Amino acid sequence: MSKFTADPVLIAGAGPTGISTALALGARGIPATIFEADPEDRDRSGSRAIYVHGSTLRTLDKVSPGLAGKLVDEGLVWPTRRTMWRGKKVFERTYDNPGGSGDIPHFSSIPQETTEEYMLEAVDEAGIDIHWDCAVEAVDTSDDGVRVETSDGREWDARYLVGADGGGSTVRKEIGASFEGDQSDNSFIIADIDEVEEDQWPLERLFHYDDPQVDGRNVMLVPFTGAWRLDIQCHEDDDPDELIKDEKMREFVRTVMGEQYEENVSWVSSYRFLQVMADTFVDEHRRVLLAGEAAHLLAPFGARGMNSGIADADEAAGAIAAAIGANRPTARDEIELYAARREAAAEYNLKAAGTALEYLQGDNPITNLRKEAAAVLADYFELAGEYLDDAPYGPHTAPPIVTTGNY
Repeated sequence: MSKFTADPVLIAGAGPTGISTALALGARGIPATIFEADPEDRDRSGSRAIYVHGSTLRTLDKVSPGLAGKLVDEGLVWPTRRTMWRGKKVFERTYDNPGGSGDIPHFSSIPQETTEEYMLEAVDEAGIDIHWDCAVEAVDTSDDGVRVETSDGREWDARYLVGADGGGSTVRKEIGASFEGDQSDNSFIIADIDEVEEDQWPLERLFHYDDPQVDGRNVMLVPFTGAWRLDIQCHEDDDPDELIKDEKMREFVRTVMGEQYEENVSWVSSYRFLQVMADTFVDEHRRVLLAGEAAHLLAPFGARGMNSGIADADEAAGAIAAAIGANRPTARDEIELYAARREAAAEYNLKAAGTALEYLQGDNPITNLRKEAAAVLADYFELAGEYLDDAPYGPHTAPPIVTTGNY
């Protein structure tokens, strides 16, 4: 096996978290090398993480100036929120300036595939190497550094490794971290619906509780660049494999959006959302840091997944930069501080997303009574409708730590 002394930092995974880590390290003057198990022409179809928070845009612009502007220019900011309850409108609000008054808006609604394209351009411009078709297969750490074996038959020595290799993370398994949590009782159908030129659906985010047109399932509709995200919460006894078949999806789309959209389903999938977290974000020698989905998987409510992964990436880069410039005891402290901060953030996000998931699954009779009461009162009190509009995204309490963003 060939041996190589690599850049000071190795990164497993070329998704948004891994790429952001490399950019954040580069901004701090630290070279990094990325290993990605998939080929360069990998299939990245599906909109996936479409909602990029303003705090995330600011982080990306800090580590790669101009990147946020590209995501803003390519994305869109929808102005209207509308919520329905069993066929009745209970809330609607249109903002005169939904993105805010700054150069970076509150959010950008853009498919993850496009976000990654711009990120990869930034990596190329920064001269960061990505080894495609090159999976991390083994990790060995010591007080002095980390050795990584990759699927192309090479060994790499470095000072630190960031595991950003997703929910099935080899890096996480190699450092002996466990990955435990819960799974949603309900399945969810997620589909991308291409925009039409005529008779377009209003530019709004729609949430419909117990939509009678789709047999009482919850429905969400969110616009992004060139298309729409349609989410449908299945009943517990639904067979999602049957519901995502072409004929049934056309029926769903025709019912929710109109017949002009029914032939425009470009991608569809179904999930049971996981709520899991690694029991440690670092190895025993403090040479490996887990980030993104290698460290935590979250239900999507509040759009915490990719956004929290990018926050992990920036803090991992900051911790490594501080550790590289410190003596050994202090270096360990910097990595341990990363773990403490991001584990606290992950716990916060898991709790918030879990609260939203419990709310939507409807298992709690007290929560169900609150929803019923709010739906009745919404005709008279705007706050009741606003509660129904906002609650599916989880609580908005302050994060447990001060980070580069809220997540």
